[in-house]
Amino acid sequence: MVVLDVSVVNVALPAVREALGFTTSSGLSWVATAYALAFAGLLLPGARLADLRGHRHVFTAGLALFTLASLAGGLATSPGTLIAARAAQGLGAAVLAPATLTVLTTTFTEGPRRTRALAVWTAVSSVGGAAGNLLGGVLTQAFSWRAVLLVNVPLGCAALLLVRVLPQSGLPRGRARPRLDLPGALAATVGMTALTYGVSRTQDGSWSDPATLWALTGGAAALLLLVAVETRWASRPLIPPSLLRRRTVAVGNTIVLLAGACLQIPVWYFLTFFMQDTLGYSALGTGLGFLPHTLIGAAAGVWVTPRLMRRFAHRTLILTGAVLCGAGFWWQSTASAGSGYLFGVLGPAVVFSLGAAVFVTPATAVVTSGVPTGDAGAASGLMNTAKQFGGALGLAALSAVAGPDGTAHGRVFATMTGVLAGIVLLALALPRERTSGHTTARGESAPGADSGDAGGVRAATEG
Repeated sequence: MVVLDVSVVNVALPAVREALGFTTSSGLSWVATAYALAFAGLLLPGARLADLRGHRHVFTAGLALFTLASLAGGLATSPGTLIAARAAQGLGAAVLAPATLTVLTTTFTEGPRRTRALAVWTAVSSVGGAAGNLLGGVLTQAFSWRAVLLVNVPLGCAALLLVRVLPQSGLPRGRARPRLDLPGALAATVGMTALTYGVSRTQDGSWSDPATLWALTGGAAALLLLVAVETRWASRPLIPPSLLRRRTVAVGNTIVLLAGACLQIPVWYFLTFFMQDTLGYSALGTGLGFLPHTLIGAAAGVWVTPRLMRRFAHRTLILTGAVLCGAGFWWQSTASAGSGYLFGVLGPAVVFSLGAAVFVTPATAVVTSGVPTGDAGAASGLMNTAKQFGGALGLAALSAVAGPDGTAHGRVFATMTGVLAGIVLLALALPRERTSGHTTARGESAPGADSGDAGGVRAATEG
């Protein structure tokens, strides 16, 4: 439910625009952005809540909020109500998503059963995100755009009935519970929201507009305050400052943020309008049009990339994948109504889906490799926050590039090509592995390999 809702509304957006009377493309983009932004801004504190209140309680609260917000969104009669419901969904997701993995790792002890459980968890997450566009098209075509949100209600209610089977876990009684870093969480959320809002306003206004300037200035100030809180005042910071002093963490998360600004939410969003408005596809046809992206990305990510990571250095794969992905976006930028599906959608999809599959997992491994065990959760939370915030900010920025009518397909994907070029330059700043980072088929370090690097591979594979 959580991962699927990142993408499931994309195919339904043209129908949402007509039904609720969205007057601007920037306003419509907030249906996707509000979810991603609330999800990103509250992931770090959401992950800590399980330690404070117990995993089952937090899981239940997040699931209930997500389900109620889905109901409110499905019944929305105005743009403001729908956007608010999507933000509430994102809040529920930020609480629920970390708890799902925590429940598994505290329920199953180390060994084959936990490995099996984590493999299922990872597969469900991958399929949920990839299938969102297809399911959104089926539901919109067969019923209504409202079905893409209302489908969560019976699923959520059924899951709530099953919550009682979960163990109540958390900190043992009598042990001091860590305090939630509320100032840090508030500063992070306000900063990311204000920056994204300011960038989105440039689509219908200008950079010199007072409201735009106030939003951008306020967002930057909130993020500076976050730095001060985390480095000086917080006793248990959401982001330990020692993490950001690691070049792999700092550069790697910047790469993840820029990748998020193009992949997933933005690319699905703009391809949806290209297929429906330019090629004239129905909602179902658009959902089916995304099937190659789903199959290629899943197959390459599961079977090809892990094998490449045993033979090549992470930096090499990040560079290669980013170049491929940029080439696919450049091809996509040349597509027009006369290109048809073969050369306007399928061809570019093969190239940039392969590229994304090649570089995303090594980038994850770089970000998590060599991080002390005590900071592993914070490193994972920071990476997921960078990814989700990148998607929200990227959609706002690319909507501004598209202009008020939101139809500048070529400009949008040419801009994405430029972002991928930036990722290539950043990848060159990553430290060289002492060896090529090879691992054996069993996941053990090859002779002479950096043990921290190999640990990052295992962490990325399990996570």
